[in-house]
Amino acid sequence: MPGYRLIIGDKNKSSWSLRAWLLLRHFDLPFEEVLIPLDQPDTTDRIREFSPAGRVPILLRGTETIWDSLAIMEYLAERHPALSIWPADAAMRAQARVLAAEMHAGFAAMREELSFDCQPGRRQPELSMTGRSDVGRIADIWRRARLHNEDRGDFLFGAFSAADAMYAPVAVRFDRYGVALDDICQTYVAALLQLPAMQAWLADAGAETADSG
Repeated sequence: MPGYRLIIGDKNKSSWSLRAWLLLRHFDLPFEEVLIPLDQPDTTDRIREFSPAGRVPILLRGTETIWDSLAIMEYLAERHPALSIWPADAAMRAQARVLAAEMHAGFAAMREELSFDCQPGRRQPELSMTGRSDVGRIADIWRRARLHNEDRGDFLFGAFSAADAMYAPVAVRFDRYGVALDDICQTYVAALLQLPAMQAWLADAGAETADSG
Protein backbone atom coordinates (compact mmCIF):
# COMPACT_ATOMS: atom_id res chain seq x y z
CA MET A 1 0.00 0.00 0.00
CA PRO A 2 1.47 3.40 -0.96
CA GLY A 3 0.42 5.03 2.31
CA TYR A 4 -0.82 8.27 0.79
CA ARG A 5 -2.71 10.99 2.61
CA LEU A 6 -4.46 13.66 0.56
CA ILE A 7 -5.37 16.96 2.19
CA ILE A 8 -8.28 18.59 0.37
CA GLY A 9 -10.85 21.35 0.74
CA ASP A 10 -14.64 21.14 0.54
CA LYS A 11 -15.70 19.00 -2.41
CA ASN A 12 -18.29 21.54 -3.44
CA LYS A 13 -15.70 24.34 -3.56
CA SER A 14 -12.19 23.07 -4.21
CA SER A 15 -11.61 22.48 -7.91
CA TRP A 16 -7.88 21.95 -7.41
CA SER A 17 -8.55 19.27 -4.80
CA LEU A 18 -10.81 17.49 -7.29
CA ARG A 19 -7.97 17.14 -9.80
CA ALA A 20 -5.65 15.24 -7.47
CA TRP A 21 -8.44 13.28 -5.76
CA LEU A 22 -9.92 12.16 -9.08
CA LEU A 23 -6.60 10.85 -10.32
CA LEU A 24 -5.95 8.84 -7.18
CA ARG A 25 -9.49 7.45 -7.07
CA HIS A 26 -9.71 6.64 -10.79
CA PHE A 27 -6.45 4.70 -10.75
CA ASP A 28 -7.39 2.87 -7.53
CA LEU A 29 -4.45 4.19 -5.54
CA PRO A 30 -5.40 3.81 -1.86
CA PHE A 31 -5.23 6.99 0.15
CA GLU A 32 -6.52 8.58 3.32
CA GLU A 33 -8.60 11.67 2.70
CA VAL A 34 -8.28 14.60 5.09
CA LEU A 35 -10.85 17.33 4.39
CA ILE A 36 -10.33 20.83 5.77
CA PRO A 37 -13.37 23.12 5.37
CA LEU A 38 -12.54 26.25 3.40
CA ASP A 39 -13.45 29.86 4.17
CA GLN A 40 -13.25 29.34 7.92
CA PRO A 41 -11.24 31.50 10.36
CA ASP A 42 -8.78 28.67 10.99
CA THR A 43 -8.62 27.27 7.44
CA THR A 44 -5.19 28.62 6.52
CA ASP A 45 -3.66 27.67 9.85
CA ARG A 46 -5.01 24.13 9.56
CA ILE A 47 -3.68 23.73 6.03
CA ARG A 48 -0.28 25.09 7.07
CA GLU A 49 0.01 22.27 9.55
CA PHE A 50 0.64 20.15 6.45
CA SER A 51 2.29 22.62 4.04
CA PRO A 52 3.74 26.12 4.42
CA ALA A 53 2.09 27.12 1.14
CA GLY A 54 -1.29 27.11 2.87
CA ARG A 55 -3.13 25.71 -0.13
CA VAL A 56 -4.84 22.43 -0.99
CA PRO A 57 -4.44 19.79 -2.28
CA ILE A 58 -1.43 18.37 -0.48
CA LEU A 59 -0.18 14.81 -0.94
CA LEU A 60 1.72 13.22 1.93
CA ARG A 61 3.73 10.03 1.89
CA GLY A 62 6.02 9.31 4.79
CA THR A 63 8.25 12.37 5.15
CA GLU A 64 7.42 13.61 1.63
CA THR A 65 5.05 16.56 1.11
CA ILE A 66 3.87 17.50 -2.39
CA TRP A 67 1.51 20.40 -2.93
CA ASP A 68 0.05 21.70 -6.18
CA SER A 69 -2.20 19.47 -8.30
CA LEU A 70 0.10 19.19 -11.29
CA ALA A 71 3.12 18.37 -9.14
CA ILE A 72 1.08 15.66 -7.41
CA MET A 73 0.16 14.17 -10.79
CA GLU A 74 3.79 14.08 -11.91
CA TYR A 75 4.83 12.52 -8.62
CA LEU A 76 2.20 9.79 -8.91
CA ALA A 77 3.16 9.12 -12.55
CA GLU A 78 6.79 8.64 -11.54
CA ARG A 79 5.93 6.38 -8.62
CA HIS A 80 3.47 4.27 -10.63
CA PRO A 81 4.91 3.97 -14.15
CA ALA A 82 2.73 0.94 -14.93
CA LEU A 83 -0.37 3.15 -14.74
CA SER A 84 -1.39 5.23 -17.75
CA ILE A 85 -1.44 8.49 -15.78
CA TRP A 86 0.11 10.09 -18.87
CA PRO A 87 -0.18 8.61 -22.38
CA ALA A 88 2.44 5.96 -23.15
CA ASP A 89 3.33 7.44 -26.54
CA ALA A 90 6.01 10.14 -26.14
CA ALA A 91 4.45 12.61 -28.59
CA MET A 92 0.99 12.20 -27.06
CA ARG A 93 2.47 12.48 -23.58
CA ALA A 94 4.10 15.79 -24.48
CA GLN A 95 0.82 17.12 -25.86
CA ALA A 96 -1.05 15.96 -22.76
CA ARG A 97 1.44 17.83 -20.57
CA VAL A 98 1.09 20.94 -22.74
CA LEU A 99 -2.69 20.95 -22.33
CA ALA A 100 -2.44 20.26 -18.61
CA ALA A 101 0.03 23.12 -18.19
CA GLU A 102 -2.21 25.50 -20.13
CA MET A 103 -5.09 24.65 -17.80
CA HIS A 104 -2.84 24.96 -14.76
CA ALA A 105 -1.62 28.43 -15.67
CA GLY A 106 -4.51 29.95 -17.60
CA PHE A 107 -8.19 30.75 -17.90
CA ALA A 108 -8.34 33.04 -14.88
CA ALA A 109 -11.40 34.93 -16.14
CA MET A 110 -13.39 31.73 -16.69
CA ARG A 111 -12.46 30.49 -13.21
CA GLU A 112 -13.54 33.74 -11.57
CA GLU A 113 -16.74 34.27 -13.54
CA LEU A 114 -17.88 30.62 -13.37
CA SER A 115 -16.95 29.87 -9.80
CA PHE A 116 -16.63 26.17 -8.98
CA ASP A 117 -19.85 24.73 -7.59
CA CYS A 118 -20.90 21.11 -8.00
CA GLN A 119 -24.61 21.70 -7.50
CA PRO A 120 -26.76 21.61 -10.66
CA GLY A 121 -28.83 24.40 -12.08
CA ARG A 122 -26.47 27.33 -11.56
CA ARG A 123 -27.48 30.53 -13.32
CA GLN A 124 -24.89 31.41 -15.93
CA PRO A 125 -23.63 34.97 -15.50
CA GLU A 126 -22.89 37.30 -18.38
CA LEU A 127 -19.29 36.48 -19.25
CA SER A 128 -16.74 39.13 -20.01
CA MET A 129 -14.97 39.15 -23.36
CA THR A 130 -11.99 37.45 -21.71
CA GLY A 131 -14.25 34.90 -20.06
CA ARG A 132 -15.88 34.06 -23.39
CA SER A 133 -12.43 33.78 -24.96
CA ASP A 134 -11.39 31.34 -22.23
CA VAL A 135 -14.46 29.18 -22.84
CA GLY A 136 -13.81 29.22 -26.58
CA ARG A 137 -10.17 28.22 -26.14
CA ILE A 138 -11.06 25.34 -23.83
CA ALA A 139 -13.69 24.09 -26.28
CA ASP A 140 -11.09 24.28 -29.06
CA ILE A 141 -8.62 22.26 -26.98
CA TRP A 142 -11.22 19.58 -26.31
CA ARG A 143 -12.46 19.48 -29.89
CA ARG A 144 -9.02 19.15 -31.46
CA ALA A 145 -7.87 16.47 -29.02
CA ARG A 146 -11.06 14.45 -29.35
CA LEU A 147 -11.06 14.59 -33.16
CA HIS A 148 -7.44 13.48 -33.24
CA ASN A 149 -7.95 10.64 -30.75
CA GLU A 150 -11.59 9.65 -31.22
CA ASP A 151 -10.66 6.08 -32.22
CA ARG A 152 -8.67 5.56 -29.02
CA GLY A 153 -11.39 6.18 -26.43
CA ASP A 154 -13.66 8.80 -24.89
CA PHE A 155 -11.10 11.17 -23.40
CA LEU A 156 -8.63 13.76 -24.65
CA PHE A 157 -5.97 11.20 -25.53
CA GLY A 158 -8.18 8.13 -25.65
CA ALA A 159 -7.94 6.64 -22.18
CA PHE A 160 -8.45 8.82 -19.11
CA SER A 161 -5.22 10.56 -18.11
CA ALA A 162 -3.89 13.38 -15.97
CA ALA A 163 -4.83 15.81 -18.75
CA ASP A 164 -8.50 14.88 -18.26
CA ALA A 165 -8.16 15.25 -14.49
CA MET A 166 -6.92 18.79 -15.06
CA TYR A 167 -10.00 19.67 -17.12
CA ALA A 168 -12.53 17.77 -15.00
CA PRO A 169 -13.51 20.79 -12.85
CA VAL A 170 -14.11 22.77 -16.05
CA ALA A 171 -16.47 20.05 -17.23
CA VAL A 172 -18.36 20.42 -13.95
CA ARG A 173 -18.52 24.19 -14.38
CA PHE A 174 -19.76 23.99 -17.98
CA ASP A 175 -22.40 21.41 -17.06
CA ARG A 176 -23.66 23.17 -13.94
CA TYR A 177 -23.83 26.60 -15.59
CA GLY A 178 -25.30 25.26 -18.83
CA VAL A 179 -22.51 26.59 -21.05
CA ALA A 180 -23.39 25.99 -24.70
CA LEU A 181 -21.04 23.48 -26.33
CA ASP A 182 -20.89 21.62 -29.62
CA ASP A 183 -21.68 17.91 -29.71
CA ILE A 184 -18.04 16.83 -29.51
CA CYS A 185 -17.37 18.88 -26.38
CA GLN A 186 -20.71 17.96 -24.81
CA THR A 187 -19.96 14.27 -25.30
CA TYR A 188 -16.57 14.75 -23.64
CA VAL A 189 -18.18 16.51 -20.67
CA ALA A 190 -20.63 13.64 -20.33
CA ALA A 191 -17.79 11.09 -20.37
CA LEU A 192 -16.01 12.92 -17.55
CA LEU A 193 -19.13 13.31 -15.45
CA GLN A 194 -20.00 9.62 -15.85
CA LEU A 195 -16.68 8.40 -14.45
CA PRO A 196 -17.36 6.43 -11.25
CA ALA A 197 -14.75 8.49 -9.41
CA MET A 198 -16.39 11.72 -10.55
CA GLN A 199 -19.81 10.43 -9.54
CA ALA A 200 -18.43 9.69 -6.07
CA TRP A 201 -17.01 13.21 -5.75
CA LEU A 202 -20.28 14.82 -6.86
CA ALA A 203 -22.27 12.69 -4.43
CA ASP A 204 -20.00 13.78 -1.57
CA ALA A 205 -20.31 17.41 -2.67
CA GLY A 206 -24.08 17.10 -2.63
CA ALA A 207 -23.97 15.64 0.86
CA GLU A 208 -21.83 18.58 2.03
CA THR A 209 -24.40 21.02 0.74
CA ALA A 210 -27.26 19.10 2.34
CA ASP A 211 -25.45 19.00 5.68
CA SER A 212 -24.72 22.73 5.59
CA GLY A 213 -28.32 23.53 4.71
